[in-house]
Amino acid sequence: MITRFAPSPTGYLHLGHACSAHEVWRIGREVGAQVLLRIEDVDRERCKPQFEHAIYDDLHWLGFDRPRPVRRQSDHVADYDASLQALAAHGLVYPCSCTRGQIAAHDPVLGWDGYVHPGTCRARAMTDRRPGDAIRLNLASALDVIGTPPAFTETGLLHAGTHQPDPNDLLTQIGDPVLWRKTDDPAYHLACPHDDAAQGITHVTRGADLWRATFLHVVIQAVMGWPTPTYHHHGLVRDESGQRLAKIDRSRALASYRAEGLTPQDIWRLVGVRPTAPFTAS
Repeated sequence: MITRFAPSPTGYLHLGHACSAHEVWRIGREVGAQVLLRIEDVDRERCKPQFEHAIYDDLHWLGFDRPRPVRRQSDHVADYDASLQALAAHGLVYPCSCTRGQIAAHDPVLGWDGYVHPGTCRARAMTDRRPGDAIRLNLASALDVIGTPPAFTETGLLHAGTHQPDPNDLLTQIGDPVLWRKTDDPAYHLACPHDDAAQGITHVTRGADLWRATFLHVVIQAVMGWPTPTYHHHGLVRDESGQRLAKIDRSRALASYRAEGLTPQDIWRLVGVRPTAPFTAS
């Protein structure tokens, strides 16, 4: 059994990351899983080396051994491109030049993760791909290929049980997701399930904000012939007003707490967890 902690170095780790790391290592220990560290650094515009180095420092300070080797997504862009080309060979992806403004102008449906792409560019062939185009998955065609999407097991308390993506919900609430960004970087919805398969991940632990993404990832796994892990989505750390702590909310970095003299035990109290033993990673 193998699980992973997969932060993105687009900023410094905050309390939400500490909570997530705690859950990954705790569950990994409970099920006897090896814990891997993956650096999801394919966003070249936002990912910075200093943020990656800070991830290692923060995890060490919190008591998590740094697993080795560390998989850095930026070292495997050719692998993601190969997966994209495999999808293209089966006619399942297409180039898209739509801007957010153009999508909004079509009075789109507000889905699970923003506006649902109306399929404006769906008829374009990959041979018509131009610089600056994003590459989208033709979700309807992908569903036709796999038939009924496979079910997956969720062990988190928020959604515990067996779930099966509903094709109609996927089409109306997600639409055609971006698999390759306009900046010529692989997108999360391609790189994440690719790496889970490449690393043999059997248990995925991540925040509840990614719950809906799992329904899409299960479809991509089925199309690509990748295994579907067991999932566990944990609750999110929120501030006094109920807002989720995230880098985009300018949450305080763990390093700032450390500089003020707080201890890892203070951090665990802030996020409401009580580790019963030191955490180590294989």
